[in-house]
Amino acid sequence: MSASRQAGLLTGFDQARDYLPLLRLMVLLGLIIFGIVVLYFFGLVQALFATDRSHISSLIVLIFFGTTAHCVLQTAIISRELTSARRVAAIVESDSGFRVINGRAVSADGRELEPSILTRHILNLIGKSRAQGGRRLDQAILLRNLADQLRRREKLGWFVAEALLRLALLGTAVGFIFMLIPIATLKSFDVETLRTALSGMSGGMAVALNVTVTGIGCALLLKLEYYILDSSISELFNTITELTEVHVVSVLERPSHG
Repeated sequence: MSASRQAGLLTGFDQARDYLPLLRLMVLLGLIIFGIVVLYFFGLVQALFATDRSHISSLIVLIFFGTTAHCVLQTAIISRELTSARRVAAIVESDSGFRVINGRAVSADGRELEPSILTRHILNLIGKSRAQGGRRLDQAILLRNLADQLRRREKLGWFVAEALLRLALLGTAVGFIFMLIPIATLKSFDVETLRTALSGMSGGMAVALNVTVTGIGCALLLKLEYYILDSSISELFNTITELTEVHVVSVLERPSHG
């Protein structure tokens, strides 16, 4: 096998590895859709929406799918950033200097670093190095700011997951209210009245249990989805930290770097 073909295979493998978080998320979504189809086949989905008079379950499901779409989008963006970071790293590791031309980072041999989160961080480091006049470069504050920017992509998911749990508790309370209303309005104890009251109580209990199960299940699935996103964000942040600390900061601190 020729060297160029081997390099092409390695490049393809690395790019596929960069999109592994998105692939994991797609597998999880496939399992979720399969589970929904199975539940629909056995009539459980229809029973869920038919017995939920509060419609909180419908709200929970809509929020779940909307937030899932957000998670897929952010995971795709981070996967693309991992691919860009790998290409930028190949240039940075093989070069010994940087300069800024028209707001773009360029290596010493003239290769431009493609726009990405990593390139923007390198530009910030170059600007800070110039402003400090070549003194020791500490990127702790920039890394903390970068971490906050990356974590902001997943804050919505964690918030929504907790909100779904609260909605599940709300649905439980609403279901118990529906269950107690027939008892509160009970004025006689004949068979027909008791049968009506028991029917209303069972309907309220169905609301409480359905909303609770739906809320807890969707919250757990969202946490799993955003855990995949969190792991990809951590990988990107670790890549940026290691690369800049070893190959960028050390170069910018050299007295000869100009």
